[in-house]
Amino acid sequence: MSTRGINFLDQWLADNVPETTKGEVISVDELTNRLLNDAASVGIRRIEIDEDVDSLYRTILDAIVHYDAGLPE
Repeated sequence: MSTRGINFLDQWLADNVPETTKGEVISVDELTNRLLNDAASVGIRRIEIDEDVDSLYRTILDAIVHYDAGLPE
């Protein structure tokens, strides 16, 4: 298992899901491609992420569906 891969995935979701849920129309496939491109740009291979999740597609979809922006400031 790759701690580096799962840490990258967690941080990427935290950085990218909030902007996605603000009304930007984008597909989970597009987000998956963005995630993988961003990971590759810092030297993380897909296998390092895939080892820790059953489905990257479902992981991103779940993050969007379950995102809670909290109370506005």
